[in-house]
Amino acid sequence: MAQRYRLLILVTLVVLVGDQWSKWYIDHTMTLHQSRTVIEHFFNITYVHNSGAAFGILANSELRLPLLSGVALIACGVIGWMFCKLPLTAFWQRFGLALVFSGALGNLIDRVRLGVVIDFLDVHWYHHHWPAFNVADSAITVGVGLLLVDLWQEERRKRKHA
Repeated sequence: MAQRYRLLILVTLVVLVGDQWSKWYIDHTMTLHQSRTVIEHFFNITYVHNSGAAFGILANSELRLPLLSGVALIACGVIGWMFCKLPLTAFWQRFGLALVFSGALGNLIDRVRLGVVIDFLDVHWYHHHWPAFNVADSAITVGVGLLLVDLWQEERRKRKHA
């Protein structure tokens, strides 16, 4: 049983430490809305609070904290269940799920502890900014990407052998 969860535990520890440490560092070395240029016209470190979900959805709703926290808890439960159902040989699916799980947990910690999520990675092209994000968001995005690529490859394998 321990081997089944080794990947989930390892990925979660690495992502949570990186996510929570980076947010702590930003919170203790910058003031809210302060920005530091890293790559001119492309990448800044900008300290912001996101009170909503992705792209600030539900930011002004009174239901945001219980709703978003509840969704994160349910997602973590479903991902944990899916993770234990997958065979050990399904590495990329398990790795993708572990990244999504750890990212959801990282942002949930912020919501419960602070009522907001700390974001600071600011990718832009001159004045056209993508919404700021963090390490947890990056883990979720990469995890979903891995799951989609694995699904696409599985479909290709099925068509090839049909």
